[in-house]
Amino acid sequence: MGKRSDFERIPPDFYPTPESAVQPLLPHLGFETRFCEPCAGDGRLIDHLTKWGHHCAAAWDIEPQRADISCVDATDRLIGNIDCFITNPPWSRPILHELIVKLSTQHPTWLLFDADWMHTKQSASFTPWLRKIVSVGRVKWIEESPHTGKDNCCWYLFDANAVAPAQFIGRAA
Repeated sequence: MGKRSDFERIPPDFYPTPESAVQPLLPHLGFETRFCEPCAGDGRLIDHLTKWGHHCAAAWDIEPQRADISCVDATDRLIGNIDCFITNPPWSRPILHELIVKLSTQHPTWLLFDADWMHTKQSASFTPWLRKIVSVGRVKWIEESPHTGKDNCCWYLFDANAVAPAQFIGRAA
């Protein structure tokens, strides 16, 4: 599954977002944030966010696993009337990088993925759009597993339409 294991990835990179991964993001969202979830899967991230008073304006996935999620490719869709995108995207770099460009040119975009990305050369062309990095740590992606994943994660806020230096938020005690 990760770079330090030989487990097969779950197709199509479907790892539902546990609530523990959402907790570090909550202090960085505005009151009753109106969001679009463009890689919604089974809607678990939507459920966690709406539980905390945020509002899902639209939910998409290329393979939706719930009736209230539309079958839409996020790289082909535009949307208005939201505060931001919030999603746990596929970590495949070509898909991830395309999503950063397509989404963050429309609205501020929160993406949950591996922390190591920010330390690689491939991240350099996206750092001008990076506004905030919120550390999450290791996430237990597979509920039945006794173990967390081997990669640390962060919420990254991208916004191609704003100018400000990136802010790093470490893990709370």
